Amino acid sequence: MEETYLLNVEGVKKKILHGGRGELPKLQDGSKFTFHFQTLKDDFERTVIDDSREAGMPMEIIVGKMFKLEIWETLLSSMRIGEVAEFWCDTIHTGMYALVSRGMRRIAEGRDPLEGQKHRCGMGNMFDYHSTGYDDLDELQRTPQPLIFIMELFRVEDPSAYKRDTWAMSKEEKLAAVPVLHSEGNRLVLRREFAQAAAKYQEAVICLRNLQAKEKPWEDGWLKLESLVTPLVLNYCQCQLELGEYYEVLEHTTELLQKHNDNAKAYFKRAKAHAAVWNEREAREDFQRVAHLDPSMAAAVKKELKQLGERMRKKHVEDRKRYQGLFQSSQG
Repeated sequence: MEETYLLNVEGVKKKILHGGRGELPKLQDGSKFTFHFQTLKDDFERTVIDDSREAGMPMEIIVGKMFKLEIWETLLSSMRIGEVAEFWCDTIHTGMYALVSRGMRRIAEGRDPLEGQKHRCGMGNMFDYHSTGYDDLDELQRTPQPLIFIMELFRVEDPSAYKRDTWAMSKEEKLAAVPVLHSEGNRLVLRREFAQAAAKYQEAVICLRNLQAKEKPWEDGWLKLESLVTPLVLNYCQCQLELGEYYEVLEHTTELLQKHNDNAKAYFKRAKAHAAVWNEREAREDFQRVAHLDPSMAAAVKKELKQLGERMRKKHVEDRKRYQGLFQSSQG
């Protein structure tokens, strides 16, 4: 099929390799494309740079969310479902490809796509771009060049038809999602589905933390969000206690108490986690803090301390027997 200029976009040529079906999808902000892609150099060998099939995962991008390689949204909007097309894109459209590719490769490797960019000022991030960590991408950064993209479009979903990833939500959507996720988590706890409930609480916390990142710490907006985060973290920790993930509980309760050192429920959950991993002294200290901070929990604390004492005595007896057995066998 002859090459044609795509949608009168300068510096882009399209060749349809396999026709799609139906009409062009109707798009709106928040629509999601799911597709496979291959990126090639425009050289004699058509050198392959990236192939999403080899990475084992299709690509997804959200319309209107300022994906770094904006031209991809334009290319995909010209495709029908099931279509396979080859696009030649001039250098004016491909300058950001190395950075986009770096992020995609890190995700495929199970690494943080922002690794090396966190907590860095703008200048720091500029210096970070001098090397992507991949030789072929470093070459693309040094010498920008036209690229060829071969794309196969699988589906286009309206915003209401798929579960929005947290990063793709607006501020209003995140705030609206939190009580729904909280309620779903509570419902799952009643069914004793603790792993699923923990995931709901965690997702709600991520929504709130994303919003908090745009507020000044300890000012009104930040504090209001923090008041919503705290009960979710405590619910998450209760689920982890039920699942036996005691070190996870120690990590999150300790982080919470660094900000809110008067939270009796956080001390109580941390004390139970300490007790479960035989940290007797730390468990007793935390239980005592609970009774001091909230006298209404004194009865629960007394019960926990009694159980801790019994467990520790039993453990000491078992340890003594084990050591005696080892000593006798070594004597024999």
